[in-house]
Amino acid sequence: MRNAQRFSFTEGYDAFGVPDALPQLPLSLTYRGTSVEVAALLDTGASVNVLPYRVGVQMGATWEQQTTSVILAGNLASVEARGLLVSAQVGNFDPVQLVFAWSFSDDVPLLLGRMNFFLEFDVCFYRSQLLFEICPKAQNIR
Repeated sequence: MRNAQRFSFTEGYDAFGVPDALPQLPLSLTYRGTSVEVAALLDTGASVNVLPYRVGVQMGATWEQQTTSVILAGNLASVEARGLLVSAQVGNFDPVQLVFAWSFSDDVPLLLGRMNFFLEFDVCFYRSQLLFEICPKAQNIR
């Protein structure tokens, strides 16, 4: 990929204590002038970006002011969520607007999913090398 930045997988342990490595992306999220540094799991199976409650609060978002309900599915189906639009800075790329399903729970991971992270960035995974590359979506492809 041209104009790509490489990141390393984060090594750790899964829920069962088995060693594993995950594609976690460090990025800065900004809402109304307040930024937080986070690490988010790149999840090609997630329909939407998901934001834990505490991260939204750290950026100064107010739950009651977010009026767009978001229905989550799968393991998160029981969690109430509302839409939250934030600016995201990935590496040294230009900031992009990301839409999150801001959950009313801290028991959810910070996920970057198909809507809309994978619409803004192209990603190549090199799992055997514990690396992944990211670049902004290609412009003017025909």
